Amino acid sequence: MYKLSSKKIAIILAICLVGFLLAVPNFLPKGTKLPSWWKPVSLGLDLQGGSNLLLEVKMDEVLKERMATIEDSVRQVLREHRIRYQNLTATDDSVRVKIENSNARSQAIGYFKKIEDGLTVTVVDNDVVEIKYSEIAYNEIQAKVVAQSIEIVRRRIDELGTKEPTIQRQGTDRIVVQLPGVQNPEEVKQLLGKTAKMSFHMVDERTSVADAKRGKLSSSSRVVSGAEGGQYVIVRKAAVDGAHLVDAGVSFQEGRPVVSFKFDTVGGRKFAEVTKEHVKEHLAIVLDNQVISAPEIQGAIVGGSGVITGNFSSETANELAMLLRSGALPAPLEVLEERTVGAGLGADSIRDGLIASVIGLICVVVFMVAAYGLFGIFTTVTVFINLFLMLGAMSAIGTTLTLPGIAGIILTIGMAVDANVLIFERMREEVKKGRSTRDAADAGFTEAWTTIIDSNLTTLVAALVLFYFGTGPVRGFAVTLAIGIATSMFTSVTVVRVMVAAWIARYKPTKLPI
Repeated sequence: MYKLSSKKIAIILAICLVGFLLAVPNFLPKGTKLPSWWKPVSLGLDLQGGSNLLLEVKMDEVLKERMATIEDSVRQVLREHRIRYQNLTATDDSVRVKIENSNARSQAIGYFKKIEDGLTVTVVDNDVVEIKYSEIAYNEIQAKVVAQSIEIVRRRIDELGTKEPTIQRQGTDRIVVQLPGVQNPEEVKQLLGKTAKMSFHMVDERTSVADAKRGKLSSSSRVVSGAEGGQYVIVRKAAVDGAHLVDAGVSFQEGRPVVSFKFDTVGGRKFAEVTKEHVKEHLAIVLDNQVISAPEIQGAIVGGSGVITGNFSSETANELAMLLRSGALPAPLEVLEERTVGAGLGADSIRDGLIASVIGLICVVVFMVAAYGLFGIFTTVTVFINLFLMLGAMSAIGTTLTLPGIAGIILTIGMAVDANVLIFERMREEVKKGRSTRDAADAGFTEAWTTIIDSNLTTLVAALVLFYFGTGPVRGFAVTLAIGIATSMFTSVTVVRVMVAAWIARYKPTKLPI
């Protein structure tokens, strides 16, 4: 034990120095410019203040849209197989169609089941067929929509540069968004309130708006309002879906801002085919069920890119480009709750946490020095080293420190000396058995190692379970606790071992000071 190689000592010292280096930004003045890899620990919402939004995913809109699509599919199936029907309608959660002939109805039911997986087809009110999603299929759709919404929300907030946001699911159809440092979330709410669902439709040149209002409207067309006023009659089916967009940005034409966009390979091919086949016709660009532009196609547009012109300012063009880059929300989001945490409350929390940490540290130091003398002083030094290593590790992995995280640090301070207590008590037992100073010290570290591993491993497993099943504050506590266990095992065993070995090698004591 007391003959540690210079190589091992160098590695231990290097780890400590790296930890100190990574922890340094936490003690520099706020606003100090630092490299991206060398940053302080980010503070959570409860420590630096910010905004908390509770969003609800409007699944009824998703279901309504899907029912409209199923209605079109049902109409197409019935026409293809020449089945007579009446009163085909889509409700908020089902599609109904009346088929009087029993044989034709049985055939239609078989065709309807093949439209999409998860559909249940039943006969209600004698000859009316009802098509809707099963409960299992609906739950799967809901889970997918919420997961997609969380990802899109994350992309949009990241575009704003908001530091360390917390975005997570709550319940079955709600999303919690925490934005540390954001005291006015109006801009965020405005961006999250836009679905940004874009599609490209051909304008129905054969039907005017006036004709459509008089009821002379084909089932394959619909009337849509324009973003700058007026109305358009467009083909119901999209010529190119906005889901194929892969990039968007702002450029300038004749000194005015326009939004440039780029499709993926599939979208670029479709866009080229549509523009080639419909030269001199108008292509409507529809965003959130509004026509933002309907330019005339001058010729085939190849290369998978194009521009959106309109009455844009630089701000609105940038906003639209950002929304298109981040992708369309699969469902509208509604803000159910909004809370703002003041920075003053966070400062109070930090101050109280520091006071609690200092009191806990003083108690630990007094106990260890009183109980183990010089070795207690060695332990005190390693407790401080452990705190620096914790801060360094948290800074390196980008952990967000919350109030429960501070609780985890305070708990770690108390637990950091557990291993040393076990080691020192083992040394006392070996001395009582008559072993020499060096042998007793060596036995203290080697014989107590198994117990130290067992005790810390069980705590680490508890921290991992909390992190896996917990959310928000619980995870913050679990992260700091897990990091604290790892660093305290290193300092309490390895660093203390170096100190004790150096002391024994230098002074060659005949009695241990414990």
